[in-house]
Amino acid sequence: MNAMSRRTILAAAAGAAAGAGVTRPAKAAAPAAGRQAPGVYRYTVGEIEVTALTDGVAMRPLEAGFVKNAPLDAVKQALSDVFLAEDGKLPIPFTPLIVNTGSRIILIDAGTGGFMAPTAGQLMENLSAAGVDPRAVDTVLVSHFHSDHIGGIRFKDGALAFPNAEVVVPEAEWAFWMDDGQMSRAAESALPVFKMARRVFSPIAKEVRRYGPNAEIAPGITAIAAPGHTPGHTAFRLSSNGEQLIVWSDTTNHPALFVRNPGWHAVFDMDPELAEATRRRMLDMVAVDRLLVAGYHFPFPAVGHIARRGSGFEFVPAMWNPAL
Repeated sequence: MNAMSRRTILAAAAGAAAGAGVTRPAKAAAPAAGRQAPGVYRYTVGEIEVTALTDGVAMRPLEAGFVKNAPLDAVKQALSDVFLAEDGKLPIPFTPLIVNTGSRIILIDAGTGGFMAPTAGQLMENLSAAGVDPRAVDTVLVSHFHSDHIGGIRFKDGALAFPNAEVVVPEAEWAFWMDDGQMSRAAESALPVFKMARRVFSPIAKEVRRYGPNAEIAPGITAIAAPGHTPGHTAFRLSSNGEQLIVWSDTTNHPALFVRNPGWHAVFDMDPELAEATRRRMLDMVAVDRLLVAGYHFPFPAVGHIARRGSGFEFVPAMWNPAL
């Protein structure tokens, strides 16, 4: 190699090395997406496959009375401790579950149907992203009749979102929310729930299957009576090959508030004292037995464990697992 060639090569190498330390501004090739990718997360309980699907969130203004028996400053501090609601709004997620038992596909709670908030109503697009055809759902299993759990059973045009599914509901919920006498005596704030229940269930009333406390809904899925939030509010135990998951519905609302402070009473709880007793019983059960828990209003993917922390408890999210 001649001297000129060596000098040329060395100079080029030096220039490349110097250039490597230069930061050049990136040129955006496309506008920012402005929204999340599909919200889908799968995990297993023995041989049962569970798919968590986000239906989005509602941004609730944090006001006095959201926790009935705690001052607003204490509630704000509890949320500030976990870096939430610093803009004055609490994000409340909605997370329905698809449970594949191997022989049946069961949807536990059906989301808002887009009736509650512009940032919610995403269940159908996330079902599609998960590769689940709504026509393949065998059962829609309802924990209670609040609108964020049943609104998605029908589209806004009235058509059934899961046309081949049997709808299965708690007997005590049906007895309360479908009773005209109860509706006539209800506070104005409860009327939307009565009306939604009639919109969803009245056209199929004869086909709706009702279950009682501790009923076996399907092989591996058992109801757990969890009253207080509503008269027939129900959680579920999924069991397979010695593993368990407690699908705990609304036993607690946001864990930053009602797991850490089980004695606090959420504005949504119809019988606050009974809801507290249920909450404490179930928190103690899953903490002692170290059971996996899925909470409808927990941060997505809404699955983890409950640990004791002083006089209260703490939700410990499960480690994200890229495999099943």
